Amino acid sequence: MSNHFFQFKQFTIHQDHCAMKVTTDASLFGAWAEESVRSREPGVRNILDIGTGTGLLSLMLAQRINADIDAIEIDEAAAEQAIENTEASAWKERITVINADAKNYSFPKKYDCIISNPPFYENELKSDNIKKNIAHHNEGLLLPELLSIIKNNLEHSGMFFLLLPYKRNTEIKDLLLQHEFALSKMMLVSQSINHDYFRIMISGKLKTGEAIETMIDEISIKDDKQQYTKEFTELLKDYYLHL
Repeated sequence: MSNHFFQFKQFTIHQDHCAMKVTTDASLFGAWAEESVRSREPGVRNILDIGTGTGLLSLMLAQRINADIDAIEIDEAAAEQAIENTEASAWKERITVINADAKNYSFPKKYDCIISNPPFYENELKSDNIKKNIAHHNEGLLLPELLSIIKNNLEHSGMFFLLLPYKRNTEIKDLLLQHEFALSKMMLVSQSINHDYFRIMISGKLKTGEAIETMIDEISIKDDKQQYTKEFTELLKDYYLHL
C-alpha cells in the first residue's frame, strides 16, 4: 500500500503528496460507515469528513450515498491531492474539499453525518516527518477538540463515525460521556482471527432523553488462512478490485 496510487473499483486514490496512505483499516471503516449511513439515506442530505487526507472516506461514501459532502483537510498538499482525487471521480459535483483548520473554520451548515479518521498517536514518540506528525499526533487535532467540532456541527438527529486504536477504548467512552454523546455502535477490529483487537470503529449521536443500548460487534480482516474473511469481503466487495 506504499504505491503512489491505490485503485478501487470505481475511483483511484493518488497518494504521493499525502503523508497518510490508504490502509486496510481505513477502507474497512469507510465501508462500515457507508453501510450504516445508507440504511438512513433518505434522511442524509449532507456529510462532513474531518481530516479527509487523500479523500478516501468521502469518495467511498459518495459512491454509494446520494449526499453532498464537505471534506476538510489542514495540510495543503493533502488537500490538493484530495481535490485531484475527487475531481477525477464520477461524484466531483457532490464533494467539496476545504483546505482549512477544522478547529477554527466556520462551517456554513450543520451536518446529518460526520465522519473522521482522526490522529492516532497523541502523547507518543513522534517521527521526524512533520506532515506525519500532524496527521498522527496532537499537532493536528486532539480527540476532545474533534468531539467539540462534531457536537457543534452535527444536526440534532445526525450521526457520527470515528476510527480509533483499540487501546483508546476506555478513553473514548469517557470523552463521549463528557461531550453528551450517546454511543450507538462499536465494532472491534482485529487483523486476523488469531490477533487481538487493534482498532475500534464507533458510531454515535447527540444524547437525548431516551436510553440507548450500544450494539457491540467484532470483525476480523483475515481468517486463519490469511484470506479475507466473509464479513470483510461483504463490506468491501463494492470497493476492492479483486473481491
